[in-house]
Amino acid sequence: MSTTTSGQGEWIKIDLHIHTLDDPKDAVDYSAHQLLERARSLGFRVLAITLHDAVFERKEVYADAAAMGILLIPAAEVRLQGADVIVLNVTADEIADLKDFDDLRLLRTRRGNSIFTIAAHPFYVFGGSIGSRLLAEIDCFDAIEFCHFHVGLFNPNRRAKRVAARFGKPLIATSDAHRLHAFGRHYTSMRMPPALTVENVFAALRNGPLRLTSPPCSFTDLASAIYFVFLAHPFRVRRKFGSAR
Repeated sequence: MSTTTSGQGEWIKIDLHIHTLDDPKDAVDYSAHQLLERARSLGFRVLAITLHDAVFERKEVYADAAAMGILLIPAAEVRLQGADVIVLNVTADEIADLKDFDDLRLLRTRRGNSIFTIAAHPFYVFGGSIGSRLLAEIDCFDAIEFCHFHVGLFNPNRRAKRVAARFGKPLIATSDAHRLHAFGRHYTSMRMPPALTVENVFAALRNGPLRLTSPPCSFTDLASAIYFVFLAHPFRVRRKFGSAR
């Protein structure tokens, strides 16, 4: 999987933690094609749609992404023993076989550098954060996420930065977008490789250099996030899965 490139050496934007309405366990109101159009308009070159416990497999979307010059990497956000893990360049069968961190270790041993794993929002109270158990499971991860949600003294990313430095893991900024307008402000930049392939992207993430763009939340962002997380989003989830019964 690759896209043609030009301007080798320039910095390109990537976001490796995004959700769309295809998610089987979440309620998101924008499509993969809407995401691609926004990504193209903002100059993104590498994306991963990370559905919960499922791999995004719509071939026409991958083809459309490639036509736009965007590398779309097969991925999932899988919950293992209560902790969310981003697994990049995997198949649906591989995700279905993951039940715990020992399974993830076996997959990493079998696949080597052809997959890439990220500890998602590791020190946040809400959601599936791994917390201090990250230290015991650190060998399962290639990188640690720099979460988009931080403001003032509330910034659990500080702890993530310390763990990343201690174990020599890169920090990866993402949007974890569940709303389309949330995509585009929080991302990682890397130098354009000779060819935009999964292998070259993973090598760049492991070896750097990387630039993180993740501005603090404004008061408006904070109020909007609180409303979405505690009111709007739970209602959407109940409505979506209640009507499916």
